[in-house]
Amino acid sequence: MKPLSIGVALFGILALVQPVIERDASGALLGVAMLLCAAATLRSIAISSFLRIFVGIFCTETILFGAAATADHAGLWPVELLRYRPPLTLPLTVAAFAILVYVVARFDAVRQITQIADRYFDADELGHARVWPFRRFRARERHVAIALVVVLVLLNQAEVAVLVRLNFFNRDLFDAIQNRATSVFWQQLLFVFTPWAFGYVGMTLVEFFMRSMLIIRWRRWLTDHFVSRWLSRHNHYRISLVAGQTDNPDQRIAEDIFRFINGGSDGSITAYGLYDFSILLISTITSLISFSVVLWNLSTSFTWPGTTIALPGFLFWVALIYAGLGTVITHLIGRPLVALYFKRQHMEADFRFSLARLREYTEQIALLGGEGAEQAVVGGRFAALITNYLAVVFRLMRVTAFTQTFGQLSPIIPYVFTAPFYFSGKIELGVMTQTAQAFGQVAAALTFFVTYYTYLAAFKSVVDRLNSFDVAIQQAQALSEAGPHRVAEAGGETSIVLDDIDLCLPGGRHIVEMRHLELAPGQSVAVSGPSGSGKSTLFRAIAGVWPYGDGSIRIPQHARIMVVPPRPYIPTGTLRAAVTYPAKPDIYSDEVIRSALTDAHLGGLADQLDREDQWSQRLSSGEQQRVAIARALLMRPDWLFLDESTSAVDEKLEAELYAVLARRLPKATLMSIGHRSTVVALHQRHLQMSPVADKFRLADAATAAAGQ
Repeated sequence: MKPLSIGVALFGILALVQPVIERDASGALLGVAMLLCAAATLRSIAISSFLRIFVGIFCTETILFGAAATADHAGLWPVELLRYRPPLTLPLTVAAFAILVYVVARFDAVRQITQIADRYFDADELGHARVWPFRRFRARERHVAIALVVVLVLLNQAEVAVLVRLNFFNRDLFDAIQNRATSVFWQQLLFVFTPWAFGYVGMTLVEFFMRSMLIIRWRRWLTDHFVSRWLSRHNHYRISLVAGQTDNPDQRIAEDIFRFINGGSDGSITAYGLYDFSILLISTITSLISFSVVLWNLSTSFTWPGTTIALPGFLFWVALIYAGLGTVITHLIGRPLVALYFKRQHMEADFRFSLARLREYTEQIALLGGEGAEQAVVGGRFAALITNYLAVVFRLMRVTAFTQTFGQLSPIIPYVFTAPFYFSGKIELGVMTQTAQAFGQVAAALTFFVTYYTYLAAFKSVVDRLNSFDVAIQQAQALSEAGPHRVAEAGGETSIVLDDIDLCLPGGRHIVEMRHLELAPGQSVAVSGPSGSGKSTLFRAIAGVWPYGDGSIRIPQHARIMVVPPRPYIPTGTLRAAVTYPAKPDIYSDEVIRSALTDAHLGGLADQLDREDQWSQRLSSGEQQRVAIARALLMRPDWLFLDESTSAVDEKLEAELYAVLARRLPKATLMSIGHRSTVVALHQRHLQMSPVADKFRLADAATAAAGQ
């Protein structure tokens, strides 16, 4: 940005020379605007990466259009292109755009939006791209994104320029109709309207394709970014522990990211996101300035109704006041929509989650006869959703009633003010229609927030949800540094050693303490104690996922640790994927997987490896636990922590499963939580949780009994 700002500043100084000599205030205005633009460009190094793209575009255009305007002012513009010479307002406009982008970037609300967008436009990864008809090539993702945005902005500006040209065509056409000038009429249609109109159609098609490519690349990258952060370092688990946890992170990734970029629009609905509003605002401001110049020039001789007093740009001021009043009134009516849309997305996600949970636990609900309770829960959440929906409907009715009335009046107003001049013969029909069209474009630009208010409210709620999700991930990442200090011991250390352990619950209550505990390799250990005494919490701390507490946990370097919970996770898909999880399904041969299933007493499933099913529902609790045992046989960990992992099988089968683990994993060290005495008998060492004051202390069973 620094070289560009220097270039703008140098050109601004040059642009001041001739006007100062000739004492031309309008020419000097361009030089001043370019110097201000240069200052804004230089300081824009510190603003959003996404917005910096627009500053760069507008600064470059300031130089190009400024050079053209200066050449025209100096009489150097080619005679054959006189009809297309740029007005002085064009470089002033793009310079003002650059300054405006810099100013807007300082607002807190804009920073909240762009801090999400900037991640993609700062992406350093290499990606594939293709410019037809050339071959695919590799480029940094941010460079591809910036190139797409630049081309899209330029296309949009070109489309506005075509609309301005068609506005003058409209004037000439109606003048030809009024004057019955047949040759002029056909000339305008064939040689003006046809090329410009079809050129406009071509530009919109190219813009649509390139916009779609930008959106899908942006969504893919941002989704991968959030999924990666959500899943890294167990953040997805720690988010559930944070007070005031973020609701439905799955929805925020699957829907809110798409809505953030382009409103989630797939062509079947009308919705707007950051890209749409960015381009819409540029298009709106471009149209506003371009047509304001046209409207101002057309209404320079218009007088106040009933007087002979002329007001320069009379209709422009009418449009400005009219749009300003509409914007203020719309905001006052529609302000509650942001909060209502935020709640609506939350309630929709809760409702879907309730239905998904019902499907997941269908067997348990059926056995308990819990259909009535589930219906009440689902019905309650749906009732809350309906209440919120009706609140949105009633609020939208008020906004729509005003905006529709406003929209119906807008096309009439320019005719009301131009009709007296037309009927008195002061203006022609073409001028009247051109004025009305220019007024409509200016009014539409000025009423941007009136037109898109409901979409802006929905977009703001999406931004709030993504930002709160982002904050939750940051809190979870901060928790990864908390809790007992877990160290991978290098050298000859072979034991897991716990020192000065003090584990807490999320609310702050202390639950487990121990001064020193050493778990030697090859020594199987059983842990018992009352329910709620912190046994599972201890396993989570050893696994490195529990963030509450203090102390030191030393783990042998490169030790493979596996924790098997009471209810293992069974992914949807093939049985092969369920058994090999979290490894890739093709990492083990069929023979090895079948052998593990047979040893886990699931030989009847060995021929169904590639069958897709809802295995979490098809398999019983005991079978699911045996799938987890089969996983352990495949993974072959050095340390295997079994958290009541055989509680759903009978004692005879439990003993057989432990015998299989001992035979198939002779080098693995087992540590088990169990409430049955039979589990204790299957291990060499017994640790027991014993109450001390308002918490529990872990010690060898004999020591714990002596302490009691």
